[in-house]
Amino acid sequence: MLKLTKKADYGLMALKYLAEHPESPALSAKDVADAYGIPAQLLAKILQRLTKAGMLRSQAGINGGYALAKDARTISAYEVILAIDGPFFITSCSKGAKGCELGPNCTIREPLARVNETIAGVLKSISIQDLAEHESAPASPGCDSKDLITLTG
Repeated sequence: MLKLTKKADYGLMALKYLAEHPESPALSAKDVADAYGIPAQLLAKILQRLTKAGMLRSQAGINGGYALAKDARTISAYEVILAIDGPFFITSCSKGAKGCELGPNCTIREPLARVNETIAGVLKSISIQDLAEHESAPASPGCDSKDLITLTG
């Protein structure tokens, strides 16, 4: 099963929240964490990572917090996941493992690499603005209502 990490979920949720509140010059990690009921300390670390990646800007001080550093339309879900978790692969051989014992006899490496590229393409096509504009729809049968991204469109 392909699944985003909690950190990636939280990062996407935080950027979505910031995109939904453009009138606020900066929101604290606690503001965002309280809105979703997620751990504030973990979220603060995630927001720091997204700041280092250039997606957020941070302000220190009493009225400090975080705000989007770029237009929400220019930040992709893929970019967020990459900044938080690094590159993702659906198989370990996609990581360029040279020591795979199957080597030239492997019949699934290339098809799975195409699946990986397709998933990456879908994530690259979803912007934070898309997430902010998408109201919570009823969950599809068999889907967890907490799912943030569906790859079905």
